[in-house]
Amino acid sequence: MGRMTTPARTPSPALTRPDGSPVRVLVVDDEQMLTDLLSMALRMEGWEVRAAGSGFEALQAVREFDPDALILDVMMPDLDGMGVLQRLRQNGNDVPVLFLTAKDAVSDRVAGLTAGGDDYVTKPFSLEEVVARLRALMRRSGTALAAEVEPILRVADLTLNEDSHEVERAGTPIELTATEFELLRYLMRNQRRVLSKAQILDRVWHYDFGGKSSVVELYISYLRKKIDAGREALIHTVRGAGYMIKAPQ
Repeated sequence: MGRMTTPARTPSPALTRPDGSPVRVLVVDDEQMLTDLLSMALRMEGWEVRAAGSGFEALQAVREFDPDALILDVMMPDLDGMGVLQRLRQNGNDVPVLFLTAKDAVSDRVAGLTAGGDDYVTKPFSLEEVVARLRALMRRSGTALAAEVEPILRVADLTLNEDSHEVERAGTPIELTATEFELLRYLMRNQRRVLSKAQILDRVWHYDFGGKSSVVELYISYLRKKIDAGREALIHTVRGAGYMIKAPQ
C-alpha cells in the first residue's frame, strides 16, 4: 500500500443518524494497518467504527452492527469485495458501499459500480478523501443527516472562530499565521485528546516532512508564546505521546 496523503479541507457539519445517534461505518480490508488508520480517521469524525479482515467477517459484522456505510476492499483472500456486495444486494441490503481498488484496476472499478457499489477510491488514497466520499454517500442515501454546528471553538477563556479565523483569549485578540491557526484548530477540535506528532503532521501539513517531526515542536512553541505566555497553560506536552489542549482543572 502506498503512502496515504491528507489534503486540506473545510470543517464540515457533524453527521448523525436520523435519530441523532452517531453514524456507523464498517471498514473491511485484510491489511490491519490500513483498517487501523481508516478507523482512527473515522472516529475523529465522531462516528462509530467496526473493522473486519475478510469478506465473511464483513457479512457477519453487517448483521450485528447495522452500518450506515461500508468501506470495502475489492481484493481479499476468502470472499472478495464483489462477492460481499453481491450477497448484500441479494439480501435486500442497500447500505452505501465505498470500494477500495488498486490504482490501475479500471476493470475492478467498473465492475464494482456495475454490481451496485456507490463509489470508489484508489490506493494510495487520502484519508480526508475517504471521509468526504463517505459523507456524500450517506447524505445522498438518507442514512445520515448533517447537524448545524457552532463555528466557535472554546477551551476555557480561549475562543477560535472557524468562519472568521479570529482567535481571542480572555477577550484579547491573538494574531496567528495560517499554519498556527490550523494547528490550534486541530488541537481545539480534539480537546483533552492526546495527538501524536504523526497525526498533527498528517492533518496540519498534509505530508510527513520526511519524518522530521521537529516542525511540530517548533509550531507548538510558537503557539505557546502567543496563547499561553503569561497565562495559565492550555497546551500540554504528554511525554512520549504527543500534545493536547485542555482547560485548567
